[in-house]
Amino acid sequence: MEKAYAWPSVLYDVKFSFCPGCTHGIAHKLIAEVIGELGIEHKTIGVDGNGCSNIVYMNIDNIFAAHGRGPALATGIKACRPDEIVFSYQGDGDCASIGAAEIIHAAGRSENITVFMINNGVFAMTGGQRAPTTLLGQRTTTTQDGREARRDGFPIREAELLSMVPGSVYIARGSLHDPQHVAKAKEYIRKAFQTQIDGKGFSFVELLSACPTNWGLAPIEALKRVKEEMIPYFPVGEIMVDGKRV
Repeated sequence: MEKAYAWPSVLYDVKFSFCPGCTHGIAHKLIAEVIGELGIEHKTIGVDGNGCSNIVYMNIDNIFAAHGRGPALATGIKACRPDEIVFSYQGDGDCASIGAAEIIHAAGRSENITVFMINNGVFAMTGGQRAPTTLLGQRTTTTQDGREARRDGFPIREAELLSMVPGSVYIARGSLHDPQHVAKAKEYIRKAFQTQIDGKGFSFVELLSACPTNWGLAPIEALKRVKEEMIPYFPVGEIMVDGKRV
């Protein structure tokens, strides 16, 4: 009988510590699967961001970065080890707030690295504060009456922002809320890694993720919120391929 599925060899077979319903675990699985399928597990180096994104269950070389500095550290690693595949795994607060300058300049230099950003609309690990991606009207611990544009600014669409930076080569946004979108997200992850393998330059994949704990929702309702509230503002799909907007 042909084996239809096996646990990804790159992913540790342990109980994850993510909250119930959190889709960080799905992102881990997809990245691990792609690394294994591409056969690059022995030449891949991951850079872990702050917050929930610094909990990494992949059996590869990993380096922890200071808050927001993932793209800068990944740039340094790639410069020292140009034949390695280097990626940064970050949350939206880490990547789009304190790390906004780092990722924009990495894209501007077209660094041959890959960045994955988990967008759950909050600073999750530190208590659910407003993030750059918090939607208008969304309640957080620092916007208890809902985010207001005049007071708090507008949510940042990081993928679209980076697609406007000369030097970006592959930009996409996926979602982790249902099987169809998970499969598509894996395709984007593979293309991002392939962009780096081919030496083309900077690649970035944003992944919409549920955060039931900080949203105050049951896991199923949190997934529904991704579909009904996040995707209308953060549309999924490829935004840039081979340096051209699509």
